[in-house]
Amino acid sequence: MSIVSQSPYVDMKALKKGEVNLGTSIMAIKFKDGVILGADSRTSMGAMVANRVTDKLTKVHDNIWCCRSGSAADTQAVSEYVRLYLDQYKINYGREPTPKTAAALFRKLCYENKNVLTAGIICAGFDEKTGGEIYSIPIGGSVHKQDYAIAGSGSSYIYGLCNTHYKQEMSQDEAVEFVKMSLTQAIRWDGSSGGCIRMVILTKNGVERLLFTPQEYQLN
Repeated sequence: MSIVSQSPYVDMKALKKGEVNLGTSIMAIKFKDGVILGADSRTSMGAMVANRVTDKLTKVHDNIWCCRSGSAADTQAVSEYVRLYLDQYKINYGREPTPKTAAALFRKLCYENKNVLTAGIICAGFDEKTGGEIYSIPIGGSVHKQDYAIAGSGSSYIYGLCNTHYKQEMSQDEAVEFVKMSLTQAIRWDGSSGGCIRMVILTKNGVERLLFTPQEYQLN
């Protein structure tokens, strides 16, 4: 499932010339009734802000979404491939794909093209049998099932905060406030994160999207 021809050399120092970096804070958490994905909206290009209102939350199937970090072009391409394969899965097997299936596709694409991709993904969704599920696929292509996942340049500032304040079986309102509080602190301390806070809530009732502008969250 190689996207491009493999190179024997890995450049770990920088993005490819002229490439746009998401420079980001992304996260996903499980709560009592499903999952919430959240992200800031700043896209950086070196020291410049290329886009202040990027949507880093990408739908790959009806109740499966992902957060993207790394190279904007790489993560967009991988997400489109996964969306295509999940549509084919539904046609071939006559049933809805699960978040686990989507995560396996992300892992396969990212691992088999690890020499040429800069793509970190958090894949989350709601399944009728298992409820909310979250899978983290960091750069390199491993996959990790978690109750909550954080990634991107801003994540290093909020590991302790999330470990301290996350709790299982939160209500939806509590989960929304937790994600908003965590991303607010990531935006405060990380120069590559900023803009709006976007969220996607996935439950048995479907999809709900939320947007918080800088005026609606406080950098205290």
